[in-house]
Amino acid sequence: MSSVSTNQDSLPVGPDIKPKLSRDDILMRGSMMVIALYLVVTLALPLYTMLSKSFSTYRIELSQYEFQVSDDAGVFDGTILSADELNRQLGVFSDTDLVTGSDGRLPVTGLFPDFSFRSPVMYKIRNTTDTGRFLVGSTLNEGTDWVELDSNTFRRVQLRPVQSRGLDNFINYFSTPALFNSIKNSLWISVVSTIVTVTLAFWFAYALNRSCMRFKGVFRLIAMAPILVPSLLPGIALVYLFGNQGMIKELLFGASIYGPIGIVIGSVFFTFPHAFLIISTALAISDARLYEAAASLRSTPWRTFWTVTIPGARYGLISAAFVVFNLVITDFGLPKVIGGQFNVLAVDIYKQVIGQQNFEMGAVVSVVLVIPAILAFAIDRMVQSKQVALLSARSVPYQATPNPKADRIFLIYCSLIGLFIVGLLAVCQFAALIKFWPYDLSLSLKNYQFNRMDGGGWGSYFNSIRLALLTAVIGTTVVFFGAYLVEKSNGFRTGRSIFQMFAMLPMAIPGMVLGLSYIFFFNNPSNPLNGIYGTMAILVICTVTHFYTVSHLTAVTALKQMDREFESVSASLKQPTMKLFARVTVPVCLPAVLDISIYLFVNAMTTVSAVVFLYSPKTTLASIAVLNMDDAGDIAPAAAMGMMIFYTNAAARIVHLIASKGILKRTQAWRSR
Repeated sequence: MSSVSTNQDSLPVGPDIKPKLSRDDILMRGSMMVIALYLVVTLALPLYTMLSKSFSTYRIELSQYEFQVSDDAGVFDGTILSADELNRQLGVFSDTDLVTGSDGRLPVTGLFPDFSFRSPVMYKIRNTTDTGRFLVGSTLNEGTDWVELDSNTFRRVQLRPVQSRGLDNFINYFSTPALFNSIKNSLWISVVSTIVTVTLAFWFAYALNRSCMRFKGVFRLIAMAPILVPSLLPGIALVYLFGNQGMIKELLFGASIYGPIGIVIGSVFFTFPHAFLIISTALAISDARLYEAAASLRSTPWRTFWTVTIPGARYGLISAAFVVFNLVITDFGLPKVIGGQFNVLAVDIYKQVIGQQNFEMGAVVSVVLVIPAILAFAIDRMVQSKQVALLSARSVPYQATPNPKADRIFLIYCSLIGLFIVGLLAVCQFAALIKFWPYDLSLSLKNYQFNRMDGGGWGSYFNSIRLALLTAVIGTTVVFFGAYLVEKSNGFRTGRSIFQMFAMLPMAIPGMVLGLSYIFFFNNPSNPLNGIYGTMAILVICTVTHFYTVSHLTAVTALKQMDREFESVSASLKQPTMKLFARVTVPVCLPAVLDISIYLFVNAMTTVSAVVFLYSPKTTLASIAVLNMDDAGDIAPAAAMGMMIFYTNAAARIVHLIASKGILKRTQAWRSR
């Protein structure tokens, strides 16, 4: 009698059973693909185009052109002259002259020493290959047929370069001392600014979180003020304080504010809020039991500081350091205003593209700038992934105990930092209100007559408000919906991981690089999206993409707080996912939605680097107007426009705060149950 084996290994392999996709799953995956496509088109493809451009080299190949020259009677004897041979005989053009950009042109009359545009001599020119091209006036000639021209027309002939690929642009960049110095300058400035900013922000945050000093709320507000102004504004304030006609220029003991000193001071000002926020969050979380244990062991306060406080805040310090480093090395506005002859990478991109129209070299500098930015971002993410929770359910929150002497010292320290921040803003406001520094100090509003200044007028200001509102509304919708799809979708793990990767990428891409890559990608007639180039639409898209990552992380953090059982209950009740999204998810996450909207609004008002290449005469922005007016020497009106941005952002914050309270009171009552 045979027995049936019950060993699991002997069981037959059954068919793979794949769960059936519901209509909601298909809808969510389709929506995720649409937003992922948005990120591909607005981020990945432009960056690829820029990278490709950096390897494009252009050279005028003289061997691709031949000439015939007639006698005075206009008769050709059939002698064919190669441009390459003529140049070798005469030595008119050096090898450097033949290496050019995509828009390069080379006149040919130099190859004929006896040329005169009044002579009766006739000329013939042709390409020897199909890739050869030359201009006669504005007419482009391709093909290998002879073109006969009289002398007067022949002087308008210009040879065009041919494209090839290689590392020549990079070799040229690294062999140019002035350009190579920009790397050293950028790294040095970023490291110094990072050390100074993180040190100052740490003690400021320590004072607010670990002491019993007074006026903590006021100092917290003051610390966040620099985030409301474009990075150019501290540069203008420093010019008024320490410039050639500065109020207190003697404090620099003869040193110039135009250069590294000015960049470092200004960088400390505009990166301070970012470092303070991160470090303050790290210091706010601490376990009082560790301090009690240190006191029981009779540890000195100094030893406790190094063995308990610093290790507990180390991840916050590291993160703040990399954020500040990234902000400084990629900033364009401040070095442009006060950098003087001290070149940095971000300004080099601007000079290559706007000043020299050398887009290929601009792409090379962009690639060089991206490397330290991506490295800093990657190291920060790697360090943060090792962070573990410091607070457990048994933890006891740390409560600072009064210490009159220490509290007084911290109050003085915070007052000095507050004086530095408020002082720079006050100097800008003062500069905006006086007639003509330093000769006529009477007060006037003439600096606010922007329509009489170069730079865009009041139209720029209203364009900025329009951009900020569109960015806030469209950006918040796209970002929050995209985060919801990533966080709440079922299955599709690979697709969600790829989406998450694209969502994190903008954080590592400097604004200048993003703006330049948009030129290469969207300003291409063969691109179907070419129509949005030079419009408000491309400014909105660029700004949303530039600030996508922080908004996405905010939304994901809020969505993670919602239990997935909401989706299960909704499915059990056979309710559509979109109905759950509209009636439950959005109301519950409304605080995060409002935070994202104000974050995008404020950054859209102050952004410079990403949009400096993309605006048109009809879409000039207030932050760009500050830059243009400063370039034109209208520093006081530039300060006035900068303060208008500050007041607008401050007003938006207040309106946002009032609206948030009203909305949250109606929709978040369940939180106080």
